Amino acid sequence: MREIIATSKAPAAVGAYSQAVKKGGLIYVSGQLPINAETGEMSTGSMAEQTTIVMNNIREVALAGGSDLSRALKITIFLTDLGDFDEVNQAYAKFFEKDPPARCCFEVSALPKGSRIEIDAIIG
Repeated sequence: MREIIATSKAPAAVGAYSQAVKKGGLIYVSGQLPINAETGEMSTGSMAEQTTIVMNNIREVALAGGSDLSRALKITIFLTDLGDFDEVNQAYAKFFEKDPPARCCFEVSALPKGSRIEIDAIIG
């Protein structure tokens, strides 16, 4: 049986999906945008700032599911401009200073709400 994970400490889904689903000890975190959970506003700051907001949102969803980022298994990053990769990578690395999870990064033509970054995760 699956369990729906939801928290007010991360932004509500912008479509017909859950923040995360837990099944078999794994948490599948839906793509997170750089949206401030308290204000509902999308960040227009630097890519480092946007990455930090997204990763904090993922952390909050993981915590709501009884886990944390140290148990992340796989992360997927979507960027509308791979030219942002280095700045994103530097901010991202601060969340995984030891034994980072597997990861992919893709350039895409567009993301919801005009975002420049979206990140999803699978967490143990």
